[in-house]
Amino acid sequence: MFKSGVIDKIENLLQQSKCQTYVYSGIKKNPDTRDVLGGLSKMRDFKPDLLIAVGGGSPIDAAKVMAIMYENPKITFDNILSVTLPQQRTALKFAAIPSTSGTGSEVTRAAVITFRESQIKIGIKTPAFIPDIAILDAELTMTMPDNVVAETGMDAMTHAVECYINNNLDDFAECMARSAVEGLFAFLPVSYQEKTAESREKVHHYQCLAGIAFDNVGLGMAHGISHAIGGMFDLGHGLINAIALPYILEYNAQDPAVKAKLDRLARSISQPDFCAAIKNLNKGLKTPTCFREAGISRQLFEDNFKLLVENSLKGSTRVNPVKVSAGDMADLLTSIFHGKF
Repeated sequence: MFKSGVIDKIENLLQQSKCQTYVYSGIKKNPDTRDVLGGLSKMRDFKPDLLIAVGGGSPIDAAKVMAIMYENPKITFDNILSVTLPQQRTALKFAAIPSTSGTGSEVTRAAVITFRESQIKIGIKTPAFIPDIAILDAELTMTMPDNVVAETGMDAMTHAVECYINNNLDDFAECMARSAVEGLFAFLPVSYQEKTAESREKVHHYQCLAGIAFDNVGLGMAHGISHAIGGMFDLGHGLINAIALPYILEYNAQDPAVKAKLDRLARSISQPDFCAAIKNLNKGLKTPTCFREAGISRQLFEDNFKLLVENSLKGSTRVNPVKVSAGDMADLLTSIFHGKF
C-alpha cells in the first residue's frame, strides 16, 4: 500500500480538505491482540473522528476492534468475549478500502483476531463493526501477488459455498451466494492467470457479495478448522480454506440436503461434480493439496494435535450443516494434513 502510492493518495486527499492524518501500519496477516492494542494506543493519542482501514482483511479486522475499544475504554481483551458489545458506534466514523479480493470484511459484522496465548483465532461479532462506507476500488487489487490472488479468491469461494450449504440459508442469501460462486468460478482463474482489469473488478465485486451473504447466514467447518490452524501455524487464512474446502465438502455431502445443494451449484457452473470442480480450481491456482505441502511440520502437527482438534470444533464448526464429533474432526484433520480423501 505504501509502494503503490495508495497511502500517499489517501493522505493527500484528506490533507487537501485540511484534515490531520496519522498512519498506523504493519498489521500482520493474522492480526493479534498486540496489533490492535498498538493501534489503539495511537488512536488515544491522536483522537481521530474518522478511522480508515486500507488493505486486506487483516487491517480491516484489526481496525474494527480498535474502533470499538476506542469508543468504549472499559472493553479489553480480558472481557471482550464475555461482555455485551455495543451495537453501534456513537461518534467515530469508519471506512474500509479492501485491497485484496476475498475476506468481505468491509461489509461484515465480524472481526477475527488471533489470541497468541491460547493459539487460536477467534471471531468477534457486533453490528458496530460494520463500516459506514466500503470503497471497492479494483485498481488497488492490480498489485496483488499471484499467491494472494489465489488465496483471497478461494477465501471468497469458501464464504459463498459454506453460506450456501448452511442450514440458515434464506432466499436472499441463496441468490447472492450462488451468484458469487458462479462469478468466482468464471473470473478467478482469469484474474490469476491473465490479470485483466475486468477480471480483477469482477472478483472484487463477487467477493463482496459473498461477504454480504455469509454475514447474514453463517459459515461452516472449513472456517472452524482455518481459525484453529491459522492461530497455531500462522498460515494465511485463505490458503487454509482453499486446502480444507474440498475435504469438508466431501464430508458434508453425506447429508442429502447438502448433496442436493452441491449438485445445484455444479449445474450452475456447468460441471458434473462440484467437489471435483473445487479440486480442479485449486490445481489451476497452484494451491497445495494438503497441510503438509503448505509447510506445516509433521512433528508440530502431531505434538499439538489434541489442541487442534479441540479448537477446530469451535467457532463456525458449531453451525456446520453436519454435526461433527471429536473423532470425526481428528480423522478429517489427519486426512487434510496428509492429503488423503
